[in-house]
Parts: sequence; structure tokens; C-alpha cells
Amino acid sequence: MAGLVAVGLSVAACSTGGTGSRDEGAARVDETAAAAPSPSSPAATSGPQSAERVDPIALLKDDPKIGERLKDDLKPCVADAYPVDASYGNLTGSAAPDVVVNVMTCGDAVGIGTYVYRKQSDRYENVFMAEDAAVYGTIDRGDLVVTKQVYAKGDPVAYPSGEDVITYRWSGNKFTQHDWVHNDYSRAVGDGEAAAEPAPSESSDAS
Repeated sequence: MAGLVAVGLSVAACSTGGTGSRDEGAARVDETAAAAPSPSSPAATSGPQSAERVDPIALLKDDPKIGERLKDDLKPCVADAYPVDASYGNLTGSAAPDVVVNVMTCGDAVGIGTYVYRKQSDRYENVFMAEDAAVYGTIDRGDLVVTKQVYAKGDPVAYPSGEDVITYRWSGNKFTQHDWVHNDYSRAVGDGEAAAEPAPSESSDAS
């Protein structure tokens, strides 16, 4: 009888105080399951898009919005190397990456045109263009940033007086201006004329 009582007390202890460890174990499993990310969460599916490469020269030459003069002047600088840059990124929210094409001069690589193409169905459509001297467009975190060099009278091509930086954002079915910044360049550096050595002073001549 004493043995049976001892066994009974032992079982009772396991069913009361011993449940603490079992409860803790179950709680840890539940917390881990709650904290684990769902396989369908955006973090598990997000990643860089693969850009479908296009022929920027073909885009420009087939574009009805571009004048024939620029198309005629669009020729390779060396062999089959055209003065054209192409960038890919998300500007308009389209399923396919948008394409920013910059056209430059061969001699000094000065931009003469910036164009943005958006894929519609199975073709690319021109949704933005800026045909100015010294213009260049880039993609910056979903914004289109267009830089235009500003020249004062007498400025050499390599040393403009300043620049306008214009930020555009896609709104509805077109780009609208979101921000504008103008920068004036220092005249203390550049082509060397402003920083030329001063003429000798009279005191130095006398010596």
C-alpha cells in the first residue's frame, strides 16, 4: 500500500508540476511558427528584374516623333559604335523595364537628345523626349532625372556656366516635373583662364 501511495503521488506530481515543461515546449513551437515568414510574403518573392535588352538605334530610327534630321545624323563614330547610351529601369510602372536612350555627339560626347520608351503590348512607345544641347537623362530610384548644361556667351563646350537638374515622375500616362535645381559652377576652376597666374607686380619688376 505504501508503494502504491508513493507511485500515486509521483504520477500526481507529473500531472501538475511536470506540465510546466510540456507547456513551455508547446509555447516555443507556436511562437516559432508565428514568427516564421510566410512563403508567399513579398520579401521571399522580391528581387531584381531582368531587363530585356533592346536595340536603341532601331528604337530611334523607327520613332515617328523624332525628326528626320537627327535620324540622318545618327551614324557610327567608329566602325559600328554609335554615340548612344541605353539605361533600363522602372519609371512608368510597366510590367517590362522602361528604356532611357541618350544620343550624344561623337567628338566631345555632348548630349543632344534624351528619349524614354515604355513597352506597350509588343512594341515600345516614346513617352518622353528632350532634344536640347548638352542634355542627358538618367534613372534615379524610379524618377527620371534630366540634366541640361547651361552655357553663357563665350563658354567653351567643356566648361559650361552651370546646369539645370530636372526631376520628372510618371503620373497617369505622362511624365510631370517634380523638382528643379540649378547649379552655378565656380569660375575659379575649369579651362584655366580664370585661374591664370597674375601679372608680375611693379615691386617685382623693380627688383
